[in-house]
Amino acid sequence: MIFGRHRFTRRQAMSRRNSIKFLATLSLLAAMGSVHAQANYPNKAIRLVVPAAPGGAADFFARLVGPKLAEALGQSVVIENRSGASGTIAADLVAKSAGDGYTVLIGQSTSVVVAPHMYAKLNYDTRKDLTPITLVAEIPNVLVVHPSVPVNSVQDLINLGRSKPDTLNYGSSGNGAPTHLAGEMFEMATGAKIRHVPYRGAGPATNALLAGEVQVMFGPAVAVMPQVRSGRIKALAVTSAARSAVAPELPTLAESGLKDFEITSWFGLFVPSSTPAAVVDKLHRETAKVLRLPDVQERFAKEGATAGGNAPAAFAEFVRAEYDKFGKLVKSKGITAD
Repeated sequence: MIFGRHRFTRRQAMSRRNSIKFLATLSLLAAMGSVHAQANYPNKAIRLVVPAAPGGAADFFARLVGPKLAEALGQSVVIENRSGASGTIAADLVAKSAGDGYTVLIGQSTSVVVAPHMYAKLNYDTRKDLTPITLVAEIPNVLVVHPSVPVNSVQDLINLGRSKPDTLNYGSSGNGAPTHLAGEMFEMATGAKIRHVPYRGAGPATNALLAGEVQVMFGPAVAVMPQVRSGRIKALAVTSAARSAVAPELPTLAESGLKDFEITSWFGLFVPSSTPAAVVDKLHRETAKVLRLPDVQERFAKEGATAGGNAPAAFAEFVRAEYDKFGKLVKSKGITAD
């Protein structure tokens, strides 16, 4: 009996050793397969998810960069528009996708760094579930007013907003959009009281300004500068840190006395956080090359946009700073998604 028990124990030990060897072999094969997949990335079409409907800024940049990125990578890049809920539907989809580099988000500031502070509950965490790849484009907003408003400078507008609080309205493309948050920042920095009127997009907000329904707007440069050139509205300043190439004659708000005032509309690429570093690096490297192409730079300039291409670490730091900045603003002003 004792011999039998020893023999059974030896068999168990052999079986256990064989199981361990088998599992180790499986792990090694899986690791080799993963390395092989990364080395051959991409070997199928890439899905580029856009958090807006066709025709918007995010869609424009996706359709400009996407085909050139496809050419550089040797695989198709399929544009998939998933609009709604301030871009959070698209961000949630990508955050929950497999981390293999075949599902990429062209995220904008609203869905990535603003929405997490506006919504009571989101199904994803920007800081944990998405890995930044690179900034694609940055667009300044322009502080513009209806011609009926008796101001010709930023200081004039501040004085009017202080002396006659809540008599002026500013239009935006919706709660939490840069066109809205710029107005909230302006109020906080100056003490001027201007009421917010949200619209469903920059187009309707611009039309409302032209019609005199609202008197002020922090509008995207590409949407409002043609109207400024035609004399239908007046431009006072840009919201970026530096003057914009699309309107170099306009001062920045910082130059106009509002120290450190900066807010832009930006767009960047993100992948699920489980995506291997090698895949992230390749996507960054090829996207940066595309953004440096002369014809891409020319198209960006016509839209008043500055091309990105920064490294993943630099873009991640930028996103963290934006997340913290807008978190404080949303909390202090009590901004919600409704």
